[in-house]
This record gives sequence, C-alpha cells and structure tokens, in this order.
Amino acid sequence: MKVFHLDGENTLSVSLFTDVTNSKELLSSILDGSLKLEVSFLNALLITESLKRCGISETTTYILAARFNASPFEMEEVAKLINGKEIDLEELKTQANEAHILKHYKITSQELVISSLGDAIVCRIAARDAL
Repeated sequence: MKVFHLDGENTLSVSLFTDVTNSKELLSSILDGSLKLEVSFLNALLITESLKRCGISETTTYILAARFNASPFEMEEVAKLINGKEIDLEELKTQANEAHILKHYKITSQELVISSLGDAIVCRIAARDAL
C-alpha cells in the first residue's frame, strides 16, 4: 500500500494486486450495491480505459484498489476482499505496455526527445480537461 498526501487534510491510499481470481464477484458486489466499503477498483493494465469503463471486468486479474482518507485498517479490509497477491506499487511501471500508451496518446518519438513519457501524458490530460 502507498499513501499519497494530496493536501494538508486528504490522502489517497492505493494498493496493487496481481493474480486476482475473484474479479467477477467484486464487480457483482459493486453493481448490486452489496460492497459496503468506499473503494474504487481499476484494471491496472488499462488504467485510463478503466476510468472510462467504470473499473474492472469479470476477467480482470491485475487490480489497483484506491480509497480516499483511508486508515491502514480500512485498507486491510479492502485487501481482504481481493483474492490475489498484493505487490509493490512500483511494479505497475514494469507492466505498462509502452507501445499501447504511445499509440493511445499519439505520442511521437520526436516528442520524447524533448519530454518524458509521463510529462507528455500529463500534458494531454491537462489539455483535454481545459477544453
């Protein structure tokens, strides 16, 4: 689990899981309202697409769980819901499909000469939000 301090008051706690076997049950509990924890589940392989499609699918095996202002105990409760192996958040970088990312955001090799991949993506997201 990693905790990001957003400002003086708020935090975002994030945990990454691999080899998840119960994504179908997690999705079902979200859709039928029986999930009592305030948590977001995202497909960690397609994070941008996950946001557009509202999270995970029945076959998602790589899940990013996020919760605002969660205590360590509350994140332990989230982890108990997921049948999978919790791994370090840094592993997310190694799973990224760079070719897919470059194509999705239409980033050229010339742009990467003067900018990092992360900066190029953030620039595009900010430009979309501004429009």
